[in-house]
Amino acid sequence: MSNYHVDPTHGENVQSSKAVLGNLPIPPKFEDKKEEREWLKFRLAQALRIFGNLGYDEGVTGHITVRDCIRTDCFWVNPSRIHFSLIQPSDLLLVDHDGKIQEGKGLLNTAAFLIHSAIHAARPDVNCAAHSHSIYGRAFASLGKELDPLTQDSCAFYQDHAVYRSYGGVVLDNEEGARIAQALGNKKAAILQNHGILVASGTIEGTLHFYTALEKSCHVQLLADAAASGTGRKPIRIDHEDAFLTHKTIGSPYAGWYSGLVQFQLLEAKEGVKFKFSEKVKL
Repeated sequence: MSNYHVDPTHGENVQSSKAVLGNLPIPPKFEDKKEEREWLKFRLAQALRIFGNLGYDEGVTGHITVRDCIRTDCFWVNPSRIHFSLIQPSDLLLVDHDGKIQEGKGLLNTAAFLIHSAIHAARPDVNCAAHSHSIYGRAFASLGKELDPLTQDSCAFYQDHAVYRSYGGVVLDNEEGARIAQALGNKKAAILQNHGILVASGTIEGTLHFYTALEKSCHVQLLADAAASGTGRKPIRIDHEDAFLTHKTIGSPYAGWYSGLVQFQLLEAKEGVKFKFSEKVKL
């Protein structure tokens, strides 16, 4: 399933939202699968460069994958040994679920394959997944607990993220990847204890946005907990009803896609490079 052929709203009432917010954008719709594939590769490479610009690199660890729109049993992934901020579409690898490189040249990160192949296989709705060893995600992951609904932004993950409470070293076997996918379940994010954070959604833009939002929410909770401990108080949690309603607004698939657009706008303004759509694409 292609991420730009699925409905990013997952049934949300976009028409009523338009009355409030005006004409909302929608993802591009392609008639030509080959053009769609080039767009996905272009967008994935952009997302990786944004990761690099945000400092989400740690040596050769970290990866973002996107399901191919032609060979849906395969996904595109960044090769190892190339810094995120340098990735171009031509650098990407097309990998099947057996770990065999179908297109591209480069070194495949074993952990990337084992984690992401399990997620893509278990979740047909997931077209893009991201995992890296960003600083605050790692720090919060050492606590082995869920995020609390402390702020409006953290409510994007309210009852929509999991904790994988196990660490067995670097992911080097199929069973570990399957356990991570099982822990993720039908949620969009997971905190991997003693490891880092992971986000999976229907679009590249949504995955990028929710990853950065999760990283920032981890940072905020670490600060709030530390500040509270110094005063003998506890951070004030948002109550269930308000957290639930806020999640429906800012934690939806469409909200993730829409919110993620600005990061790509910023990158394109800095680089001066945009994808050239054909006249057949509906924008």
